[in-house]
Amino acid sequence: MKKAVKQTRDKAMKGAIVKARFLWVDDEMELLKPYVLFLEEKGYVTDCAGNGHDALEMCRSGAYDIVFLDEQMPGLSGLDTLARLHRLAPHLPVVMVTKSEDEGIMNQAIGKKIADYLIKPVNPHQVLSAIKKLLDKKELVAENAAARYLESKVRLDETIQSCRKASDWKAVYRELVYWELELEPTNHPVREMVADQKAEANLLFGRFVRELYERWILQRKQQTYQRERREDNHYPLLSPDLMEQAVFPLIDGGEKLFLILIDNFRYDQWTAVRDIVSERFSCEETLYFSILPTTTQYARNSLFAGLMPAEIAKRYPGLWVDESAPEGKNEQEEQLVRELFRRTGREYSFSYHKVNNHQEGERLLSHFSALRSNDLNIIVFNFIDALSHARADSKMIRELVRDEADYRALTRSWLLGSPLEGILREIANQGYKAIITTDHGTVRVKNGVTVVGDRETSTNLRYKCGKSLAYDPKRVYPCAIPENIGLPSPHISTRYIFAMNHDFLIYPNRGSHYTSLYENTFQHGGISLEEMIVPLVTLTAK
Repeated sequence: MKKAVKQTRDKAMKGAIVKARFLWVDDEMELLKPYVLFLEEKGYVTDCAGNGHDALEMCRSGAYDIVFLDEQMPGLSGLDTLARLHRLAPHLPVVMVTKSEDEGIMNQAIGKKIADYLIKPVNPHQVLSAIKKLLDKKELVAENAAARYLESKVRLDETIQSCRKASDWKAVYRELVYWELELEPTNHPVREMVADQKAEANLLFGRFVRELYERWILQRKQQTYQRERREDNHYPLLSPDLMEQAVFPLIDGGEKLFLILIDNFRYDQWTAVRDIVSERFSCEETLYFSILPTTTQYARNSLFAGLMPAEIAKRYPGLWVDESAPEGKNEQEEQLVRELFRRTGREYSFSYHKVNNHQEGERLLSHFSALRSNDLNIIVFNFIDALSHARADSKMIRELVRDEADYRALTRSWLLGSPLEGILREIANQGYKAIITTDHGTVRVKNGVTVVGDRETSTNLRYKCGKSLAYDPKRVYPCAIPENIGLPSPHISTRYIFAMNHDFLIYPNRGSHYTSLYENTFQHGGISLEEMIVPLVTLTAK
């Protein structure tokens, strides 16, 4: 019914200039028609919802400039709907419409950050006045953000060009993500300038990694560096050092710790959900570097083992699965953690859980009390990685996740409705420490780069591992001696190549087909800011 009404109204408005789209939420929907018609005459489209649940559903599937929300509704109240709306879409302005002038109710509404409020009976011109005030404010905020970005652009360009250390690139990446999110609620043209600046940064970052990555791995292997001076020596915190440097110190200090690893979790996705997590925790935020290839098989196994992949294959051949093997590549993570505890002389109790769907998460949440006795609980959530792969295969998902902003929005919606939010709530209630991190990120690929390989060449679009590889050395990071970058070599002639920037690797036969299939999908395995520089956040319950 709602869809039919919306289609009829959109058809009637077809050809007219639509200034903005609103959602009006009121259980007395028959009283809204005069407002809808009045606003249509002014060039505004108004959708209607009869209750809070429908309103939330419509906000998930559609974009609105303002929500008018009735304070007194049966079921989900206006204030409860307001709270959920802010969590779902924090930048969406909400105007509270109420019959009551009770100071307590208004204080609650204002405390929940309403944009404005109207007292019933509402005059249509009062509505128009509120609209103009909010839309003008939105435009002014957009102009202010754009002006601030333009003021900093030249300095940021110079900073990008002068990056020499891993810490320099982490700072640049943080600032680029800040501007992405700051300008995201606007349609200002400078958004494209940020995207272009980030593309230039990725180009230079790829050259930086090509020049220094082998040196990082050699330094780590020889153990000739001082850990406290790692950044000065261009050696960042890498996947195999994360447990020793970030996790063990907390457990050794007597903390009960939850290590929550969200597969494929980028830094910008963390920033998009930071406010949700911050409701219960103080967040100490840093970044670390995923090793190459930036995939689950390599980066996550390395993280949990505390070893580079070549070291895992050498020490524990039964726990490492080669590229060509048909079995799963991450089935031994719990055992790798156990071996890490044994090697470092730690006898702490721990549990390991992999959550692949909502039901598994709910089951884990229902047994939360059983986790309290452990010194360390490791929980791996695979939702975002599954979403990334699904986007390449599903037309529906590709429509839902068109760009990075959609990717962040869907991540936020997932967290709000996932068992992870409940697990975080329980961790906070018990006063435990937690770490949220990932094994690698992902990047939206745009340019197909041709590579030739034999039948045994790996299939990943962002890196290739094989014996007979032909490629343009200017477009990839090649490694002819895998041991130099800490990777196993199944054959004496095995080599690795890694895509950089927004490239993806395709074979010359049916190249156009694969380009159309994978262009603008999110992939991982190669070299980019988004894949390699990933969040590491320590949570302390408030």
